[in-house]
Amino acid sequence: MTTTTAPWWRSAVIYQVYIRSFADGNGDGVGDIAGIRSRLPYLKSLGVDALWINPWYKSPMADHGYDVADYREIDPLFGTVAEAEQLIEEAHAHGIRIIPDIVPNHSSDQHAWFRAALSAGPGSPERERFVFRPGRGPGGALPPNDWDSRFGGPAWTRVPDGEWYLHLFTPQQPDLNWQHPDVHAEFESVLRFWFDRGVDGFRIDVAHGLVKDPELPDLAGGRPTHPFWDRDEVHDIYRAWRKVADEYPGDRAFVAEAWTDTPERLAAYLREDGLHTAFNFDFLMTAWDAKDLRAVIDDTFAMLGTVGAPATWVMSNHDVMRHASRYGRRAARKWVANESYVPAGPADLELGTRRARAAALLTLALPGGAYVYQGEELGLPEVEDLPEEVLQDPVWERSGRTERGRDGCRVPIPWYGRTAPYGFSPEDATAAPWLPQPADWAPRTVAAQTGDPASMLELYRAALRVRRGHPAFGDGSLSWLDAPDGVLAFRREPGFVCVVNLSAEPYRLPDHTSVLLTSGPVEDHRLAPDHAAWLTV
Repeated sequence: MTTTTAPWWRSAVIYQVYIRSFADGNGDGVGDIAGIRSRLPYLKSLGVDALWINPWYKSPMADHGYDVADYREIDPLFGTVAEAEQLIEEAHAHGIRIIPDIVPNHSSDQHAWFRAALSAGPGSPERERFVFRPGRGPGGALPPNDWDSRFGGPAWTRVPDGEWYLHLFTPQQPDLNWQHPDVHAEFESVLRFWFDRGVDGFRIDVAHGLVKDPELPDLAGGRPTHPFWDRDEVHDIYRAWRKVADEYPGDRAFVAEAWTDTPERLAAYLREDGLHTAFNFDFLMTAWDAKDLRAVIDDTFAMLGTVGAPATWVMSNHDVMRHASRYGRRAARKWVANESYVPAGPADLELGTRRARAAALLTLALPGGAYVYQGEELGLPEVEDLPEEVLQDPVWERSGRTERGRDGCRVPIPWYGRTAPYGFSPEDATAAPWLPQPADWAPRTVAAQTGDPASMLELYRAALRVRRGHPAFGDGSLSWLDAPDGVLAFRREPGFVCVVNLSAEPYRLPDHTSVLLTSGPVEDHRLAPDHAAWLTV
């Protein structure tokens, strides 16, 4: 009898590296590939399986790398292709896989294709690779339709010859025309370029975008299908990409950033011939409420069961407020997809940290894979008081300075020391970190938390160590146990139970043979509010 090992991506814990803010190797105040390489021993000791690295490609940095000028070059701010190859090799030697971002919905206005399109003029083949249209109204002075940019303002910019081009994000990020064969061929070539250099997969930015209704209809008035989000035609693209990935050994994999209206629509991305996994944004957006969390967990398994895909659980990333600060709002709530999270009142960080510790045990115990956003293992909160003059997220300016944007979750993480830059940059650095770090982060550094059994870092290390060694963890299933309102309790085989108390009263733990791990002290077998426990039974 032969046995088969499940692909790594079905149960991996993937650590998100927001490269600008992880570790600065050359002292210019911005994180880089050299910094990541220097911290590989830390990541191995943490116990993660792979790194998702935000865009490292050549870019003018209008949106911090999500405006790509050359998909086959590393931006000099971060390093070189040769350094990327060294990182991949060294990470693999540590047993860590590498998953870079890929940005297929749009490029940069400095991309060679777009510069050629501007030079070639209306009606040229070069413009067909993007979405250029004449304007409406007298002299074509009005945009072609009523679409808005996700970052504020219209989704169209006029060029000197009178035509307009589409950009669902900033004007420096022109949307590509995925009805053009050149675009398909180029991105399949880019995938192969990086697969040939050893990357283990890709995270796909705006995976639900790419294809637009060729009629470019107005949004006003309503339509049976959205003209630019989650269109059925996008799945043909990913079926072709899956074929490319399957040409390579080692279970190369994709993860989709796909925002959809229903679980059924998300499942369509994960069919057997499509993408491997997708972020579970419903889980991320759910309030600290037992009933709501259980509903999202059940809906996730029901949806993924139709296509045989694993779940992926995520609480924070580079686009949302850090969950220690979200959970620190007593009025924590679920928010609507594709809308900005608006915090309700000031954060109680003691409460938020307590809940974040419990949430970590919940997330890492659930069947499937999980994502850890850099710094969450340190319990970092959102930096909500950054001075306006340092804000760099394009959302700030595009919204007319009404939305502060995402800089608060992107502040460089602290490694050691009593004062900034807390080891983020070398001691002989020539520049301060690109975003300022809080003056009170010394207790949150890696060095300060290492060896402290009560720290968030040691909780994550212990949880990942148990997860890696216990046969009940990873891909599979769970069965819910009877528990009062406000308590989540489930069993996984063989012999593991997770209990999370989201109620206002202590909860007596079920019968068990031993306690594997708890998010905080347990007295007289009673689990305090906003605490979690892992048990053997």
